[in-house]
Amino acid sequence: MSAVRRVPATALGLATLCALAACTPGEPPSPADALRADTVALTRGEQLFTGVCAGYCHGLSPGPRDAPYLFDCTWVHGDRDADLFRNIADGVPETPMIAFGGQLPEGDEDIWRLVAYIRSAGPENC
Repeated sequence: MSAVRRVPATALGLATLCALAACTPGEPPSPADALRADTVALTRGEQLFTGVCAGYCHGLSPGPRDAPYLFDCTWVHGDRDADLFRNIADGVPETPMIAFGGQLPEGDEDIWRLVAYIRSAGPENC
């Protein structure tokens, strides 16, 4: 049995990412594109979301709460992967959304896993 080597999404080349995802012309793919096809990464993203995001502010199902429901693919602070990453990493000014950059165990990789999970868990994989 051969070992499968996992390569961090940030180490993947642009051509590899484009091969794994439907690239939008003129816009480079994000590391989350490759992670959407990685069940281990999505599971980690789901665990992070459940324990950190849904545990405090965002919900796993629609309904009243202090923070937006993220699985309806309606994001008011940007809808690109880079926007979601920035919102998680830097927080959103003038909202309760705090910055998680440097706070998660695996740093930026965990933030990209969250982005991949949020997108993959939405309707029609938004």
